[in-house]
Amino acid sequence: MGMFSKLFQKKNTKPKVKERDPLSIEIGDIIEYDLGDYEVVGKITYRQDSYKWITYQLLEGRNTIWLSAEMDDELELGIYKTIPLSVQKPFPKQLTHEGKTYYLDEYGEARVVGEGRSVNINGRVMEYAEYYNDSESEFLSLEDWGSEIEVSIGYEIEDYEVKIIAGSN
Repeated sequence: MGMFSKLFQKKNTKPKVKERDPLSIEIGDIIEYDLGDYEVVGKITYRQDSYKWITYQLLEGRNTIWLSAEMDDELELGIYKTIPLSVQKPFPKQLTHEGKTYYLDEYGEARVVGEGRSVNINGRVMEYAEYYNDSESEFLSLEDWGSEIEVSIGYEIEDYEVKIIAGSN
């Protein structure tokens, strides 16, 4: 190869796409779940002491759901959707939604890091509470952001139910 061919040689500048798992999903990735293709538009990382969990805001058209992921003894995944349920503090021991009773499981405070559409909450500390129903098949998640308490209803899923298509990051 001559000097000119080395100077004008095209460089392969495409960044290599990193393989993803539920704990390394990035903004712009596509998540296939329940016959839908969702774009990851927000990401919130919660930290309480040394424990960490993540939720991803998934958007399909006007439909928004949240995918939660945490590594406890094993990988735990859940799908949540915001619901209009009025809750006051202090967090009650039980809640009722659509005729079902949910029992308080845990509560606490977490520091958050927000990315994408969730960047506006970056660095905040929020209070949360988790509830489960009688069969422990559905959950209510409460998040107090100071001005309002957001309530989401969700259920566990298995990791094989989610396919991650990495974006260009």
